Amino acid sequence: MTATRQDTETTRTLRALEDSRSSVRLRAALAAGSAPDPRFVDALVERCAIEPEFLVRDMLTWALTRHPLSTTLPRLLHEVRSERAQARSQALHTLSKLGDRRAWPAITPAILCDADDEVARTAWRTAVVLVPGGEEPALATVLVTQLGRGGRETQLSLSRALVALGEMVVPALSAAESAPDPLVRAHALATQRLLRDPDAGFEFAIEEAKRVVALGGSGHGGG
Repeated sequence: MTATRQDTETTRTLRALEDSRSSVRLRAALAAGSAPDPRFVDALVERCAIEPEFLVRDMLTWALTRHPLSTTLPRLLHEVRSERAQARSQALHTLSKLGDRRAWPAITPAILCDADDEVARTAWRTAVVLVPGGEEPALATVLVTQLGRGGRETQLSLSRALVALGEMVVPALSAAESAPDPLVRAHALATQRLLRDPDAGFEFAIEEAKRVVALGGSGHGGG
């Protein structure tokens, strides 16, 4: 492909990323990932922040993973600090797909406790992917501060992240079992149950944990 033709294709793809039709944006993201070009990165990241369609966002993330880390990583790390919740969430999601531990410093306690549930959930999943060896207990300590937060989907996301860290989360979870808030205690008990029996199912575990808390038990002897 000649330079002039490539420039024309790049311009067409960049324009298509802003098209009002989601099918056109989806094809543009596919094109950007199929023929990586540094000129796409800023546009892909910016589109992630505002794209309303899940399938298109997923393709945008894929397209970014096809570009050199030297180009994408700094841009994504900057985006994690964006004022726009979707920008933070999508940047974190893309970082989890890249799996490069140089992004770990961006996973701060502030982002793990983000006020937006979707951002926080994405941060928890990303943290589990990027956490360096030996940092798991410190991560678990921050994650348990979020126990009892939000609805079932948010609580399930947190439990999954804690379970993924393995046995080293047990001390932090055990401490949370004596928290003043019954929601926190129940969530901690349910997560312990899932850690011991991953097949138990979150709904069953959380309902059982609520009964134990209501009866004044700790979960280690009640049932």
